[in-house]
Amino acid sequence: MTHPSLAVQDLTHDFGDRRALDGVSFEVRPGRLTGFVGANGAGKTTTMRAIVGVLAPDAGKVTFGGEPMTLGARRRIGYMPEERGLYPKMKVAEQLVYLGRVLGVPRATAQARAASLLETLGLSDRADDLLHTLSLGNQQRVQVAAALIHEPDLLILDEPFSGLDPIAMDTMAAHLRGRADAGVPVLFSSHQLDMVERLCDDLVLIHEGRVVAAGDARALREERAGRRFRVAVDGSPGWAPDLPGMTLVEAGRQGTLVDLDDAADPQALLAAAQAVGPVTHYSRVLPSLSDLFAEVVR
Repeated sequence: MTHPSLAVQDLTHDFGDRRALDGVSFEVRPGRLTGFVGANGAGKTTTMRAIVGVLAPDAGKVTFGGEPMTLGARRRIGYMPEERGLYPKMKVAEQLVYLGRVLGVPRATAQARAASLLETLGLSDRADDLLHTLSLGNQQRVQVAAALIHEPDLLILDEPFSGLDPIAMDTMAAHLRGRADAGVPVLFSSHQLDMVERLCDDLVLIHEGRVVAAGDARALREERAGRRFRVAVDGSPGWAPDLPGMTLVEAGRQGTLVDLDDAADPQALLAAAQAVGPVTHYSRVLPSLSDLFAEVVR
């Protein structure tokens, strides 16, 4: 099945005299996980609410498959808000089936999907428990299941990893990856930059209501990569080059890390390492997502 793209175009929105969104534009492509990154108050949640119709922006538009985001199109979205909205005194599986029915899923299909989702998310043994008796992390998993019960064509998830332990985070990440691999466009926000960096194909970085960088995650990092290189020489973990234009950053078990000025030749670094012994690793070091974000908002 071919899934459509989501396009956000020039969204602008004010809360009183504060501009929350200032011409926000980006695309969420089919089959790709897009990480939405920004500090608290940067505009992530406001943007997501505008996409799903909870908030009407002052200007701009949202399209899905090139068409305006109508009520019918929004029913094809799986949305998980940051503020949880499930019924605390309703049984877990019963609640998922109910939400599926509201979204047009036949009862038998909703029951089968609820059972499958709870098994995938490790909650089969809590299916008949009241939601409020679950831990916050398990409630989070149920919230994600609720966003998936109607097998949406687009996923919008606001902080889906919040409150999860490492094992649950890995389970959640694998499930989102599986949805993307099936062709679904997935947009999620998270403050856990290591997870975003590990998981995402694309990035949208937002700062004070403006998108400051957007696109392929690796390409964005490569665009802003400096002249830092890591080289490892077998048997010489503490080796440090003494070459013009090269500044040693560190030398240890992970190899030697150096910064090169504009005049230094990276091949001279490689040749010097080869003169010491067999080179087991040589690469330019890309900035981490934390470094990238710090640079673009500076």
